[in-house]
Formats: sequence, C-alpha cells, structure tokens
Amino acid sequence: MTRTITRSYDSYETAAAVVEQLEVAGIAADDISVVGRDERAKDSNAAEGAGIGAGIGGAAGLLAGLGMLAIPGVGPVVAAGWLAATAAGAVAGAAAGGLVGSFTSAGVSEEDAHYHAETVRRGGTVVSVKAADAHAATAEAIMDGATPIDRDTRMAQYREEGWKGFDEKAEPYKAPASVI
Repeated sequence: MTRTITRSYDSYETAAAVVEQLEVAGIAADDISVVGRDERAKDSNAAEGAGIGAGIGGAAGLLAGLGMLAIPGVGPVVAAGWLAATAAGAVAGAAAGGLVGSFTSAGVSEEDAHYHAETVRRGGTVVSVKAADAHAATAEAIMDGATPIDRDTRMAQYREEGWKGFDEKAEPYKAPASVI
C-alpha cells in the first residue's frame, strides 16, 4: 500500500535538505515532489525551465530537475516531481483545482491541501512523498526531523488574519512590512 506524506517548511533550503536526505535513504526521486518559493529563483523566468535546479542547490537527483511554474494565486514557484507535473497539467489545461487539486488527487485531505497551497503562496515550500509502507516510517522520520511548520499553529495564524481557504484567484501574497 502507498500513502502520501506531505510537510511544509518555511525555507526552501530546509525542504531541499529533506529531499536530499530522502534520496540518500533510498526513496526514489519519482516518489518525491517539491513545490515552493526560493528567492534565488525570483529573477529567473519560466522559459529557463528545468535548468534552474542545479543553480539553486540541486546538483543531482530530483532537485536537478527543478523548473519554474506559475501557479494561479501563488505566482512563480520552483517545482519538481509528480506533484509539480500534476499542477503544471492543471494550469496548462485550465483545470479546476490547480495546486489544491494536485494535493487532493494525491490523497491529501482538502483542508490540508488548502493549508499547503496557502503556505506555498506565503513563501513556504512543500515536500510530498508517495511512500510504500516499507518506506513510510523512514520518510516521516526524515521529514519530521527537519522541523516542518506546525500545521495547527500556522492554520490558526492564517485564520486570525481572516483566511478561510486557499484562493487561486487571489494576488500572490505580500508579507506585511515588519514594524521596528
């Protein structure tokens, strides 16, 4: 049996380290996906495509195949793996659901799909693994060991700000200016 394990991280660097650890542990790159924001990719354009991976920290494996993808409601992201392919297909075909639909079709609950999509919209990065039972505990240990965002705390924060769910028609998120 296979199940989908998904975690969100505040930084691309943390997510990239998780992907590399998953691959070292023997989880096939075909079973791993990453979608997120990386500031080093902001000056790149979507036409540069898959070549961006090596330039932002992925010399081998899944990260070498990172490409740029524009997701409605999120804006430009770096993405690789089956989740990215599903999201790209939804965007190209104007299919309903976009990123949320990609998560739910992979077995993520609708509420969690909205949370993960919103986290990407706000600058985070999501790692998702399709893990056979034999690899699930290893994948979870690696992913949880990197201290993912606490879903419940972050969702409470989003809701305090008036968030009700991911809106693919929303403008890409701009963080409020910090007060010093």
